Amino acid sequence: MTDYGHDLRFGVNVLPEAGRPEAVVGLARLADRAGADLVTFQDHPYHPGFLDTWTLLSFVAAHTTRVRLAGNVHPVPLRPPAVLARAAAGLDVLSGGRFELGLGAGGHWDAIEAMGGPRRTPGEAVDALEEAIAIVRATWAVDEPGGVHAGGRHYRVAGTARGPRPAHAMGIWLGAYGPRMLRLTGRLADGWLPSLPALEPGALAAGNAVIDEAAEEAGRDPAAIRRLLNLGGELPAERLAELALDDGVSTFILLTGDPRVVQRYVDETAPRVRALVAEARGAA
Repeated sequence: MTDYGHDLRFGVNVLPEAGRPEAVVGLARLADRAGADLVTFQDHPYHPGFLDTWTLLSFVAAHTTRVRLAGNVHPVPLRPPAVLARAAAGLDVLSGGRFELGLGAGGHWDAIEAMGGPRRTPGEAVDALEEAIAIVRATWAVDEPGGVHAGGRHYRVAGTARGPRPAHAMGIWLGAYGPRMLRLTGRLADGWLPSLPALEPGALAAGNAVIDEAAEEAGRDPAAIRRLLNLGGELPAERLAELALDDGVSTFILLTGDPRVVQRYVDETAPRVRALVAEARGAA
């Protein structure tokens, strides 16, 4: 049994389809009313059929009241970190502390390069993400003296002013799969956000082990890192409880565009998973 001590959360991942904006926003508002914990949107700026995710997140924040929001995940190669930090902090302030920052090292390099972004090797992408995280955190650190300075290989910041401060202790969640990304998650991130359909059997346990070891080597408590999971579709409550108990997953994010599925997920699946996990841990 693996328990990192985080409360169970249940969210939905909504495709930001430009051709059906009312349905996209309506699904997010339904999730908010129904009691979901989180709504996320993929961020693929090069996809002409998708709404711009930052614009969509801002619009949805203004039309919801309690649900947390996040990108799933923002590609750092197309989001300069100093700008990203201010956008995230600003949205957190405007939403009353409801935003979390999901980041990815990048992929789809042909599309990124076609938009004017850099083409990076896997190693370069991880290095650039590490530099970006440092800049984001430094920008939020408004109590530190002086401006933000960074002279890395991929990003240079020459004294830009710090701020604004996020409205809450905003988490940085990483979409990570490879060993270097997992170690980076353990050293620097607040959450691990993979997608279940992309994982081989045993990959969650193996990834947790890498993250935990890297966290301990960095002097961090592995429990400080929330384990999130994108679900490709509906799964039985028993399977989600198993993932929570065996692999420490505490946030389940369901990809769906169906309002009925959202309602069933919040009303039936989430309470059942919570009850199963509580029963198992109480009996242990």
